[in-house]
Amino acid sequence: MGYVTRIVIIGGGPGGYEAALVAAQLGAEVTVVDCDGLGGASVLTDCVPSKTLIATAEVMTTFDSSYQELGIIVADDTPPLEQAARVVGVDLGKVNRRVKRLALAQSHDITASVTRAGARVMRGRGRLEGMQALDGSRKVVVRAVDGNEETLTADAVLIATGGHPRELPDAQPDGERILNWTQVYDLDELPEELIVVGSGVTGAEFAGAYQALGSKVTLVSSRDRVLPGEDPDAAAVLEDVFRRRGMNVMARSRAQSAKRVGDRVEVTLADGRVITGSHCLMAVGAIPNSSGMGLEEAGVKLRESGHIWTDKVSRTTAPGVYAAGDVTGVFALASVAAMQGRIAMYHFLGDAVAPLNLKTVSSNVFTDPEIATVGYTQADVDAGKIDARVVKLPLLRNPRAKMQGIRDGFVKIFSRPGTGIVVGGVVVAPRASELIHPISIAVDNNLTVEQIANAFTVYPSLSGSIAEVARQLHTRKAGIEA
Repeated sequence: MGYVTRIVIIGGGPGGYEAALVAAQLGAEVTVVDCDGLGGASVLTDCVPSKTLIATAEVMTTFDSSYQELGIIVADDTPPLEQAARVVGVDLGKVNRRVKRLALAQSHDITASVTRAGARVMRGRGRLEGMQALDGSRKVVVRAVDGNEETLTADAVLIATGGHPRELPDAQPDGERILNWTQVYDLDELPEELIVVGSGVTGAEFAGAYQALGSKVTLVSSRDRVLPGEDPDAAAVLEDVFRRRGMNVMARSRAQSAKRVGDRVEVTLADGRVITGSHCLMAVGAIPNSSGMGLEEAGVKLRESGHIWTDKVSRTTAPGVYAAGDVTGVFALASVAAMQGRIAMYHFLGDAVAPLNLKTVSSNVFTDPEIATVGYTQADVDAGKIDARVVKLPLLRNPRAKMQGIRDGFVKIFSRPGTGIVVGGVVVAPRASELIHPISIAVDNNLTVEQIANAFTVYPSLSGSIAEVARQLHTRKAGIEA
């Protein structure tokens, strides 16, 4: 019997468990060390729970904003004095119980897949011990929940430990009134007045969701607009929708502290203003889980932010040590973490591998409407990083959108002048996460606007707008202004 390559993976999120599946499939002896349950934050406290909560919020929004316009009559026996009462309500305790149940079920499914593939799963925390041995192997010490330690020998180690919510010194979450995004699923009752601090993706998603569920929401943004890292046209649409639905969006307002005052929360801003609410959600970024793991002692270089430095095939500066996911700070997406993990295993185990190409990554903000993007961005075009033609088409002109009562959103495509090759796109729409896929395929395969325009679309459909934008870009490529 020949030598079997030993792989130890620290962290069981998308970067870790996807790597485990690949390594086991390629014949390696795989051990996954994890302390919270496979799926990691993505499945247990982040993506899966938040998107499950958002799914409920989405139904509420669709119902609230569309039922009258679409001609739906709701029998309402609310007494006349309370006639303005909301027709549809939500039981947050029940919603959160469902959220936790689904997250746990997903985690169990992943554990079953990894175990079935032949990998060993160890419950505990792993750390690297010393430098690489003369035979090229690495030592990983695993501290189990009961305090016992076991030392594993590995030919390669993958660090996929993720991150945790960043906290402000004067706004420490207590899990009851001041919360981070992992604690919101313990709420039994809907926050009456929720202050969301932070207007990045996490803050915007939760602000929109709780607004739809019936909370009075104040969104505190330190920047000029919500979603400062996203397409400016898309962010403008979302901010407009938020305000129209009654959200108090406070731009250029930096939160300094948050404290409990009885059953209320007071948030003090940098300019001295104080805002109050029943609850406060802190969404001010994440910190990588890279400390206390012996990384630097083992030769792994960390950035100033604490993120692990990696190259395009997930190698760190230490031979035989790879890293994937949020701990690398490359792109905080489950899909990117999974790709980094798979690439690491393909590379170490000698399989065919293509370096990570971030210009083909598609991502989505699960607000309502959703914002999906792929490839080069408006910021890239504006900064002169790429020469591209841009056409944006409002969904308002789409027949299917009219039928469904969709008023907000657009399709935008970036293409190269001359060749017409599609290099990026933005979709703002309900289910934009599904609509971005044809543009992703175009970007990944260097398809032209002509090819997109010539492919049949169903009439009527929202995807018809993608073909229409491509047609307009094709016309302009030919030198005729559309």
